[in-house]
Amino acid sequence: MATIGWIGLGNMGRPMTKNLVAAGHTVNGYDVVPEAVEAAKEGGVNAVGSIAEAVAGADIVFTMLPKGEHARAVHMDPGGVLEHADASTLLIDSSTIDFDSARALHKAAREAGFRFLDAPVSGGVTGAAAGTLTFMVGGSDEDFERAKPVIEPMAGNIFHAGGEAAGQAAKIVNNMQLAISLQGVVEGAVLAQRFGLEPKTFFDIAKVSSGDSWPLRTWYPVPGVVDTAASNNGFQPGFSTMLMHKDVGLAIEGAKTKGVDLPAASLVYEQLQKLIDEDLAGLDTTALIKNIDPEAEGLPQG
Repeated sequence: MATIGWIGLGNMGRPMTKNLVAAGHTVNGYDVVPEAVEAAKEGGVNAVGSIAEAVAGADIVFTMLPKGEHARAVHMDPGGVLEHADASTLLIDSSTIDFDSARALHKAAREAGFRFLDAPVSGGVTGAAAGTLTFMVGGSDEDFERAKPVIEPMAGNIFHAGGEAAGQAAKIVNNMQLAISLQGVVEGAVLAQRFGLEPKTFFDIAKVSSGDSWPLRTWYPVPGVVDTAASNNGFQPGFSTMLMHKDVGLAIEGAKTKGVDLPAASLVYEQLQKLIDEDLAGLDTTALIKNIDPEAEGLPQG
């Protein structure tokens, strides 16, 4: 079993570390939010008070942080991971961050004598709790094989996407496609009802027809149709509007550097921004239906 340093014990990091502890690993966890550290202790994490303590004696260090700027700071700033970890430690960043930050982290780690993997995940808080996340890993074959046994207790699927920053590239493109598909689902759900179709009847037709998609089957935005949908729970977030807005923005910014136009992604980004402008960033992403039908069933009113 491994000794793991973990930095970032939020909604994703907390259940992920719980699964590692359940698998027999020792996890020394740190977060700048004291409440997050206390909550992680309930899952068996050894709470520590600094990055230096988290990485001390670790075989592997994971980071799970909100943005690229946070990942850079935690690794590269004075007092960070690269300063305090032993160079034999494998570093794995499972944050969803911009492609350029991922490349910068690989470069900084390599120059400091470390091995580094970018390994963002898909599956949300539910997948983190169930240990069924999809990991998309970028880095060398050797480092991927070393990391894989430790990742397994948290994962349903583990993919070696390619070399440096390939994991982030895969995650960014995947989430962009998810957002675009979801926009089609919310528009279709409203139009089907306007045509007089009963929501469950239309859902049953679409899921076995060419209109099928993962968000249709999993996140249908009308209550009472799909058990896993946030629409059943007042659109409380499984994957928040704020996070999806961030991820689609990463795709758009990355596309600019590659000379690629993303008209559908840009449209969804604007639709997500409308919700944020209405102070609805904390609602589930499926609240996109509000832009099509402000009175949609299940939405918070007032």
